Amino acid sequence: MTSRRQVQLADFLRDEISEILQREMKDPRLGLASITRVELSPDLRYAKVYVSVLGSEEDREATMAALTGAAGFVRHLLKPRMRVRHVPEIRFRLDRSMEHAEVIQRTLRELNLPPSTEADADPVPEGDARIDDSE
Repeated sequence: MTSRRQVQLADFLRDEISEILQREMKDPRLGLASITRVELSPDLRYAKVYVSVLGSEEDREATMAALTGAAGFVRHLLKPRMRVRHVPEIRFRLDRSMEHAEVIQRTLRELNLPPSTEADADPVPEGDARIDDSE
């Protein structure tokens, strides 16, 4: 179970790492990257930072390589911003949830289903209507 402290620190890290990537890192490979979420270990020593990257597979690979290489630098920049004894070790992970959502949306569009309305809903069969007459 995730503690309140883990959630607060994860939100803080997401915001701060996003800020660092946008304003303090000069690597052009990071232009299309955005932090989607952060998961912390129960002891707060490790942070999985999930990143969504727009572009081709080559763009994703280049961005992830840049982030992996910059993890120590990002951690160094976080230290003065945090009020914790240990800054978590950062591990960047590619978040493919947007890609999966896009595949699902495309599949649904290809099905060409007509929009549903309330009139299309199955009515309750007469024999299944339950009325409580005990009152």
